Amino acid sequence: MVSPARLLPLIVASALFMENMDSTVIATSLPAIAADLGTDPIVLKLAFTTYLLSLTVFIPISGWCADRFGAKHVFRAAIVVFMLGSIACGYAQSLGWLIAARALQGLGGAMMVPVGRLIILREVPKSQLVDALAWLTIPALIGPVVGPPIGGFITTYFDWRWIFWMNIPIGLIGLMVASRFLPEMPPEPVQRLDARGFLFSALGLSSLVFGFTIIGRDFLPLYGQVLLIGLGAVCLALYVRHAATAKNPIIDLKLLRIPTFRAGVEGGSFYRIGVGAIPFLMPLMFQLGFGLTAFQSGLLSCWAAAGAIAMKFSASALLRRFGFRHLLLFNGAVSCLLMACYGLLSEVTPFVLISVLLLVGGFLRSLQFTAMNALTYSDIDRGDTSNATTFYAVAQQFSLSAGVAVAALVLEAVQAWRGEPVIAADDFSMAFFIVSGIAMTCVFYFARLDANAGSSVITRRKASAPERVVEGPVEL
Repeated sequence: MVSPARLLPLIVASALFMENMDSTVIATSLPAIAADLGTDPIVLKLAFTTYLLSLTVFIPISGWCADRFGAKHVFRAAIVVFMLGSIACGYAQSLGWLIAARALQGLGGAMMVPVGRLIILREVPKSQLVDALAWLTIPALIGPVVGPPIGGFITTYFDWRWIFWMNIPIGLIGLMVASRFLPEMPPEPVQRLDARGFLFSALGLSSLVFGFTIIGRDFLPLYGQVLLIGLGAVCLALYVRHAATAKNPIIDLKLLRIPTFRAGVEGGSFYRIGVGAIPFLMPLMFQLGFGLTAFQSGLLSCWAAAGAIAMKFSASALLRRFGFRHLLLFNGAVSCLLMACYGLLSEVTPFVLISVLLLVGGFLRSLQFTAMNALTYSDIDRGDTSNATTFYAVAQQFSLSAGVAVAALVLEAVQAWRGEPVIAADDFSMAFFIVSGIAMTCVFYFARLDANAGSSVITRRKASAPERVVEGPVEL
């Protein structure tokens, strides 16, 4: 009989693999989708940001929903919602249709993976938890490697709509095994939902990013764009005021009083703005700037994920050797400089050199993520783990969506300055330079850390046993 430490993670992994595949294949297919829908490829930033914003908005209430309605029921419902969103994406006939479908996918994803992880934490014995979480990371590592080539192959030789429809068999398998093997988890007593905080945070985050995303476009007149951004700023200010007095705020801002958590959230957010732009910029540059096919673009893009996987074998040793502060400062600066170097690539750059740069960049960025995740949770008390995880997840998704918005805004500004409607290879240089400069801001936050910051999460064992780093969610 398969142990819960392996069976439950593999069930949840089917959902995680589906989500990871979906988020990586769409990046490779953006030019083809834009051509078919008759829109500008840069405008498809909305397909990126809408999904990420939907995650940002609904992740904070995923745990409450799991307790209120039962984790198994919510997990299965989330898979169904994600599949329905995938079907709707595949049938999209307009940009608005695709945006709405991506929002529905984001709702499913926001409930699917966090609730699945919650099931594992509750049902797997603590003695087997490390093994269980190790199994759970497999799809998070494999998805970004196989996603771009598969998405590129389907887009080049078949139809981009199949990149969404291929989620259906994966989702059906996950739904069947979840119904058969997941334990029944009845609803539990829950605290009253912070509805006012949820409303303020949801409106604030979504309005702010969406307002910046549509700047310069005809979705709304200029005054409407300004009002949308203003509404977002006001709602966030109201949430800050609300969270200061609320008994159980949906996002607990008091956690920012912990220096390591604050550095991980604030410094990490600036870093992710730069990194979040890469999956959006790179496929567009390869296909629209260099003239590569979607399949060629996908084969190149997967080298970054391969570098991220290679890093997983060395993170603990590097953190033991250099400590969090020094590693975050040096690695952060080097990875941001390498990110800027992507802006120097051209259509005559050898594929081998591009692959090496992406491989090394993926290694360095994954190392930075691992260190930031571990640092962020290093001084969090066990009772605050749930609140900290929610806060950090919201900051992650918000900064990634902001990265796409900033990169697209720079591309549009460069195009407007040139006065040409067609995007050129040189347009991407400025975008990479600016987002890497924003990402470099993270070093100022990490420079304030104490020399021994985060040392509590580097577990030291006997000489015969390896040391390990306790880290948060897997990031590539």
